[in-house]
Amino acid sequence: MTSKEPEPVAIGDKLLLCQFCGHDEFHSRSAQLNTPGLTFFGLDWANRSARCHICASCGYIHWFLPEP
Repeated sequence: MTSKEPEPVAIGDKLLLCQFCGHDEFHSRSAQLNTPGLTFFGLDWANRSARCHICASCGYIHWFLPEP
């Protein structure tokens, strides 16, 4: 699910700033990390997901794996 309006994002206790342009508001969504093996067997649903924060200014995508 993607956030409709860009908003600030905190990772732990730090405010996320875009690594490319320095902007501080993002659209957020989940993205599946497909692997060739699980895709071959039709088990894409078993792959891990990452959280993506897309800079509202330049579009740079910041990827974060969930904490174990």
